[in-house]
Amino acid sequence: MVGARVDLIVTAEGEGCCVEVDASQFETALVNLAVNARDAMNGEGRIEIAIMPADGVPARRGHAAAKGDYVKVSVIDAGSGIPPEQPERIFEPFFTTKEVGKGTGLGLSQVYGFTKQSGGEIDVVSKVGQGTMFSLYLRRVTALDEMGADIAATRIDASEASILIVEDNDQVGEFASQLLGDLGFVTQRAANALEAIAILEMDHDDVDIIFSDVVMPGMNGVELGKEIRARWPDKTVVLTSGYSHALAEDSGHGFPLLHKPYSVEELSRILRDAAA
Repeated sequence: MVGARVDLIVTAEGEGCCVEVDASQFETALVNLAVNARDAMNGEGRIEIAIMPADGVPARRGHAAAKGDYVKVSVIDAGSGIPPEQPERIFEPFFTTKEVGKGTGLGLSQVYGFTKQSGGEIDVVSKVGQGTMFSLYLRRVTALDEMGADIAATRIDASEASILIVEDNDQVGEFASQLLGDLGFVTQRAANALEAIAILEMDHDDVDIIFSDVVMPGMNGVELGKEIRARWPDKTVVLTSGYSHALAEDSGHGFPLLHKPYSVEELSRILRDAAA
């Protein structure tokens, strides 16, 4: 993933650094951090992934320090660093410091979402021209419980459903397609509600779930969901949005809702529950 010109070093201190998290989601977070580190060094240099026990989380971005039993997983590079005014924004969806066409701005928001969903915290230490260290503080456990071991088994079977993604933002639509592809689903995409209806009119037997953004030009996701409910009542509609005000305007729609930014585990769970 990082290329032949990058030396990838993994170090571990201490024993029993167990955490209870979704493995694929954790892997995605590490890949996102490693790719960012690679890009910050223009594809050449040294990246270290360091794992060690920690007895707390340091003060960060306006939050006070906190005591606790954690595993600290750090991704460290010697790249260009992050300007001091940007650490407050880097976890926002679609915010990116990369050139146009070289980043979606969704990588760090996925890392942030994964860490918070897992009950952890994330810290960033960076100096311009010297490098950056992202540290994930994940709750330390003595052993996985049975439920944790069964997470993967409870995901919806990809062979049981086909999904129509309705998203007017190409980058977000591609992100959703990638996550669903990782889960094994066959997907198709529509750029807006009218295009989605046209697809359903032609091939509604081949679509089981409609996964739609709420805020779109023209007919919005809630209106689309109601149209589908009226015309094809056997179809499952799942909505997603990053704008709470858009949902407050019509909170009684009755459709499952996934908040952006979302993780692969959150996406898998809501689709499984909706199709049940």
